[in-house]
Amino acid sequence: MTSRSMPGLFWLNSAQDDEARAALHEVCAAGSWGSALLARRPYDSVEDLFAASDEATAALTDEGLDEAMAGHPPIGRPKPGDATSSREQRGMAGASEALKAEMLELNLAYQEKFGHVFLICATGRTAEEMRDALRHRIGNDPQQERRIVRQELAKINRIRLTRLTEEGGAPGHGPKEGAHGASTSVSTHILDTSRGRPAAGVAVRLSVRQGDARAAWAAHGESKTDADGRCKDFPALPEGTTHVRLDFETEPYFVEEHSSNPRSQREAAEQQDAPRVRDSAPGSFFPEVSIVFAVNPGEHYHVPLLLNPFGYSVYRGS
Repeated sequence: MTSRSMPGLFWLNSAQDDEARAALHEVCAAGSWGSALLARRPYDSVEDLFAASDEATAALTDEGLDEAMAGHPPIGRPKPGDATSSREQRGMAGASEALKAEMLELNLAYQEKFGHVFLICATGRTAEEMRDALRHRIGNDPQQERRIVRQELAKINRIRLTRLTEEGGAPGHGPKEGAHGASTSVSTHILDTSRGRPAAGVAVRLSVRQGDARAAWAAHGESKTDADGRCKDFPALPEGTTHVRLDFETEPYFVEEHSSNPRSQREAAEQQDAPRVRDSAPGSFFPEVSIVFAVNPGEHYHVPLLLNPFGYSVYRGS
């Protein structure tokens, strides 16, 4: 398969000029940058598109660079409804109020000195890393800072072009986003390995976290495994989600299974070399199972649980 067959690159190569220009404007607000990329269509590969973007970014005049920067909101203050900037700045989601206040003060001081927004490729950076970069760069002279801004803009443009080419990021051509402004989704299923069959009727709760491990969890959805042991009806994750937790209520399932089929529990205990005292005890050694995993925007995560009364394992499926 060639790069040209990717949905977004195919669309970019074949779209009308006004439609393609609108899509490129979402990547970079500088009109001359968009015109330069349009003039070099069609692209045989994403690498060719990246090269054209780098050249167009390097060729921006001072006015063009200002135009590009005007399309980027300050770090920590994305515009309402701006899913792209919120996704790129998600490292700020879990920042403390003190750190957010410091970023606001530094941003204002930076803008007063240089006359433009502090621009940094925020994707994958923590709030502390962005704060430290801002502290350092505010000491630059204007000429040195504009060179750095141009370099950061080139990185951002590449990341946004990657999203366009991989997902068909033009208006009306990309993946549909959920009600919470994100297309990231989660599903699971449970296999009872002591019986070799799906575990039906297990309640599962989904919680989300935005930011690092210090951020608070927020309940986001509930489900119950169907006859095939699957949960497929969780809502799409909110924009900015960095971690997901699945809580499986396993004890009611094993209590019910023990009362309806005590032999399977005894066999499971023997297979696990469990003490005999557990043979007649209802429930399981793990009354509930919690799984925490990291997520990236726009992906689907299927996380199965392999379960028995005395152990469990999980993995990322497909």
